[in-house]
Amino acid sequence: MQIGSYVLRNNIFVAPMAGVTDRPFRQLCKELGAGYAVSEMAASNPKLWETEKSTRRTNHEGEMEPKAVQIAGADPVMLADCAKFNVDKGAQIIDINMGCPVKKVCNAWCGSALLQHETLVGQILDAVVKAVDVPVTLKFRTGWDRANKNALNIARMAQSAGIQMLTLHGRTRADGYKGDAEYETITAVKAAVNIPVVANGDITTPEKAKYVLEVTGADAIMIGRAAQGRPWIFREIEHYLRTGEHLPPPLISEVRHLMDSHLKEHYAFYGDYLGVRTARKHIGWYVQDLVGGEEFRQQMNLLTSCDEQLAAVSHFFDRMAGERLQYRPFEEKMAA
Repeated sequence: MQIGSYVLRNNIFVAPMAGVTDRPFRQLCKELGAGYAVSEMAASNPKLWETEKSTRRTNHEGEMEPKAVQIAGADPVMLADCAKFNVDKGAQIIDINMGCPVKKVCNAWCGSALLQHETLVGQILDAVVKAVDVPVTLKFRTGWDRANKNALNIARMAQSAGIQMLTLHGRTRADGYKGDAEYETITAVKAAVNIPVVANGDITTPEKAKYVLEVTGADAIMIGRAAQGRPWIFREIEHYLRTGEHLPPPLISEVRHLMDSHLKEHYAFYGDYLGVRTARKHIGWYVQDLVGGEEFRQQMNLLTSCDEQLAAVSHFFDRMAGERLQYRPFEEKMAA
């Protein structure tokens, strides 16, 4: 798998997720087998470029290459300037967000709201591609709603503009994350263009990864929510695609080690105050499959220092050394 001149280790990618795929999480996923990861989206408004939040979102210090930044906005000139700004800061790939379904984003005519305005989409694609000398990619959805699906049009426009890779989440904006992903639309897009296509949506197991690659003909897959609290899913999928065999679930002791390392990197990245608060969701995801995990999560959410969090995590795992993690099906977790 290749994007521009960058040869990737495999075709199993981490989806950009706001508030989740920060540098410590992206790096952990790459260490555990992901071939590629994209940053959380960076706002195109220049007033926000130097804010603490934006600076942190585009921090790639020490991260495995290639370093990819996702940009979001609705103005072609601002998006082009934002792309140039991030390339000057070290971005090696620029990804344009036309897939986010969140109301706050769509109400500003950004993310998947852009799919309602194909002329504007074309202007944005042309402006960003011409503005930078690095590969530009696009993440989008199948359309605004089921009565207005235009993924094929957008894909052809993107290829004509010089976009070098497409990532398609197999749902409309109106679907959000409900219902089943439309793999038939991803299949149609792959057949319509000559650039790499990445399939995204409902890929939660090694078997599902293999199925989606086979049924869509996609060049790669992108994992989002299924990696939350389970970053080793990338090595599981990589091993299964290569051998047809399953890796055993990780030992609780390895989960503890990974979680401990992740938390320390997380605290160093955010600082004590934000670190302890933003770590809570990650801790909750890690322990949700473990006996007593929900009770522990509620107790841990009351802690206000990094040292207290680390001590609580250590105490929680002390009683489970030597056991293997037992998964609940992803769909069951989401329904809980």
